[in-house]
Amino acid sequence: MTSATAIAPAPGAADLRRPALVRTIWLLVGIVVLVVLSILSISFGVRAVSFDDIAAALTGRTDTIAEAAIVKRIPRTVLALLVGAALALSGATMQAVTRNPIADPGILGVSNGASLAVVCGIAFFGLADPYGQMAFAIAGAGIAAVFVYTVGSLGRGGATPLKLALAGAATSAAFASLISAVMLPRVDLLQTFQSWQIGGVGGAEWPRIALTAPVLAVGALICFLCSRGMNSLALGDEMAKGLGENVFRTRLISALGAVILAGAATAIAGPIGFVGLIIPHVCRMLVGTDHRWLLPFSAIAGAALLTASDIVGRVIAPSSEEIQVGIITAIIGAPFFIWIVRRQKVREL
Repeated sequence: MTSATAIAPAPGAADLRRPALVRTIWLLVGIVVLVVLSILSISFGVRAVSFDDIAAALTGRTDTIAEAAIVKRIPRTVLALLVGAALALSGATMQAVTRNPIADPGILGVSNGASLAVVCGIAFFGLADPYGQMAFAIAGAGIAAVFVYTVGSLGRGGATPLKLALAGAATSAAFASLISAVMLPRVDLLQTFQSWQIGGVGGAEWPRIALTAPVLAVGALICFLCSRGMNSLALGDEMAKGLGENVFRTRLISALGAVILAGAATAIAGPIGFVGLIIPHVCRMLVGTDHRWLLPFSAIAGAALLTASDIVGRVIAPSSEEIQVGIITAIIGAPFFIWIVRRQKVREL
């Protein structure tokens, strides 16, 4: 799923010489930051919880109010970690598969494709089974990915980054309109899906997390197993074939992993944008473009970003009307997207 004109970072000699120790240190730093953010996520909210309360809760010695707050925030924190990691992994994989530096589940319309499938399943087929909703979401994400890539490949030059971005933006807008058209006549669904459509982790529940986690694990495993192949794809199709890589198979399997991650994450948390765009670029600056390192670090950094965004949303509006995490990531991601596009345009001059 690429063209000769598509541009993406490729592993270079400087990357290959980059000391493994440096990458390992960054991974450890990321894990430490993730642990700190997880603790802060449990601490902040309508009712502040001290570190002493958290420690006491682990031993079963805390007051009822603090314990209730902690019990409610733990699944929320776990969901933020899972969804953030999934979206970042999906974005990094999509950028590798398409060799497009601005690929992202939200920008390419994959997230809204999953959302539309779920909404249609509930509105027209009475779909209430969580397994069914996730299956619809993954199918919708896959159909959207194929459609956007097909449209973006039309014309001279094939699937260039600009054409893919335009096709994705148009498709995403069309899907958003269809979602509104389906929900507006259904007052019973409108209130439930209004906050879900923004994207958030406030409604986290252990049964849904237990259902989603294995699916996300499968998607992540597929992407990790294809990491070496992604390095070959970054060199171009002809070079990858010369190295003995089955380009079509690697691209197809990698894309499947990315679609599973995006679809399952959207099914449980709604369409959260820009995580898959921001994180891979930042991680490349720190650990390089070798996907064997980039993918696990992207997962850690993505989990950290979404958890931090959820904390910010609660701190800015410390009440029941907190700011959804999807709004925070959009505020962060929109300027970042503009910066990437402008930098890419300068490189092509």
